[in-house]
Amino acid sequence: MLTIYAVPVSVYNAKLRILMRHKGVAFTELPPPGGYGSAEYKALIPSGNLPAMIHGDLVLADSEAIAEYIEEAFPDVPMLPETVQLRAKAREKSRMHDTRLEPAVRAIYPQVAYGTRNIDAVNAGGAAISKHLASLAVLLSSDPLDRDTLWMCDCGFAVTFAWIRAFETAIDLPITWPDAVLAYDARLRGYAEVAKELIAYKPAMDAYLEKAKAPA
Repeated sequence: MLTIYAVPVSVYNAKLRILMRHKGVAFTELPPPGGYGSAEYKALIPSGNLPAMIHGDLVLADSEAIAEYIEEAFPDVPMLPETVQLRAKAREKSRMHDTRLEPAVRAIYPQVAYGTRNIDAVNAGGAAISKHLASLAVLLSSDPLDRDTLWMCDCGFAVTFAWIRAFETAIDLPITWPDAVLAYDARLRGYAEVAKELIAYKPAMDAYLEKAKAPA
């Protein structure tokens, strides 16, 4: 069985949980010993990153590295396509999430707290996220991956879309959703393991967003 070190609110931890459950991989999830960033945790995971995985003698950090390992170690439910070309397209899509869209969404987190929120920064962040969503729509228009399959590259988008919607409500984040991205979001939420994770993840999201509320 895999041991995964994680914290409830992390997008990348949620992404990994979707993948493992969809593949039917048994795992135990634990908080980082001593807390995130602690010396105790770094003695176990030198990078200090979350999520991290222990499988037998293997210690591995970084969600994408862990996902690729699980794909190869537990191949019964494949989440990468068969050909070299299609696997490359899947990785391209995954990197769009990890290096463009998700960092733009993460940049909004400092604006959640009501007392220190900067409206100009919120508006600029919404524009940046909308730009990445527009780029994603273009990528989706020529996406060669089978749309009846949940791929590894899809898992992060499902959670990040949920954060964008939450920020729209909590802090009036201005977002332009292309129709292709709305359809993609709906398709992802139709997968059982995605839907289950979003329900399980919501309490952590709601707890984080408490700070967005005006003082009573």
